[in-house]
Amino acid sequence: MNRRDFLRSGAAAALAMSAGSGFVGADQSKPLIWSELLHLGQNMWGDTPRAYTPPQKSLSLDVALWNELTEKMSKAGLNMIVIDLGEGVRYESHPELAIEGSWSGDRLREELTRLRSLGLEPIPKLNFSSCHDTWLGNYSHMLSTPEYYKVCADLIEEVCALFDGPRFFHLGYDEENYENQATYDYIVVRRGELWWHDFLFFCDEVTKCNSRPWIWADYALDHEEEFMERTPKSVVLSNWYYGTNFGPDCKVVQFFKKFDDAGFDQIPCGSNWSNDTNFRLMVNYCNEMISKEHLLGYLHAPWFFTTPEKRQKLFDSVDQVEEMIRS
Repeated sequence: MNRRDFLRSGAAAALAMSAGSGFVGADQSKPLIWSELLHLGQNMWGDTPRAYTPPQKSLSLDVALWNELTEKMSKAGLNMIVIDLGEGVRYESHPELAIEGSWSGDRLREELTRLRSLGLEPIPKLNFSSCHDTWLGNYSHMLSTPEYYKVCADLIEEVCALFDGPRFFHLGYDEENYENQATYDYIVVRRGELWWHDFLFFCDEVTKCNSRPWIWADYALDHEEEFMERTPKSVVLSNWYYGTNFGPDCKVVQFFKKFDDAGFDQIPCGSNWSNDTNFRLMVNYCNEMISKEHLLGYLHAPWFFTTPEKRQKLFDSVDQVEEMIRS
C-alpha cells in the first residue's frame, strides 16, 4: 500500500484514533500536550520589500541550533513540536515553491524520525491565511480559484504522507483582514460565504487524510455567533494571546471559556514575543477556565526564526514551557 492509499484507508483512521485524536474530547489516557512552534520556512508575513518582511530567497535555518533546541525541548519534558513548513520543503507535487536550501522530502523524513526518537510528536503547519501565505508564491495571488484549490489539496495530501498521517494538521488561518495587510501591495480578504467555503475546504482536505484540522481561532472575535454555529467540533482551536491582562475586560481571554462552553477542544497558545510572563499566566488561567474534557494541552509560539541572533529568546521560550510542566 502506498502512502496516498494508506492516508485514505481505514488503517490510517485507526492509527489516528489510537494516537488520541478522538475526534472530539480530550483522551484522558494521553498526556497533556506541551508543544513548541518552530519555523522551517519563513516566507509568511509580507509580500514586498516595502511590507513587513521581504520574501527570502534562501533558507536561513541554523541546523545546529535547531538540533540543540529540539534536544533541549525533549529534556525539558515537551512532547510535541509544530513545524511551520512553508517554503522550507521541496514538495514533489509543487517543486516550484522551493527556494535555495529547501529540504527534500527524504531530508524531512529523516528529521521527523530524529524528533520522534526524542519523544517529540511532529505536527505539520501550513498557513493558508491570505495574510500569511507568501510561501505559496504565485498561488498566493490566485485565492479561491480552481488552480489554487488543486495546489492546496496536493500540498496537504503530500505533507500528510510525509508525516505518516499526523494526529493534527495546523492550517493557520489567522489575521485575514485589512488591518494586518495594510502595508501589503496585494491585499486579499475572504469574507462571508467565501471565507466559510474555503475554510471548510481546508478542513475537509485534512480530514480526508485522517488527520484533524487545527487553526488559530481569532476569526471568532469578530464573528462569534457564526463561528460557534458553523465551525465543526472536529476542529481544534488555538486561541492565542500574548499579553498579561487576564481580567474580565480582555476580550480575547474571555474566549477560552466561551470555546469551552461551546464544546470545542482547545490548545491555548502563548508566547514570549513581548514579555516573559504570558505563558505562565495563560496556563494558570486556562487550567481553571477550560474543562479537562476539552483541554488538549498548550502551545508556545516564540515567533522567532531558528537563527543565532534569536538563540536566547528561543531557549527562554522552552524554559517557560518547562516551568509549567514541572509546576
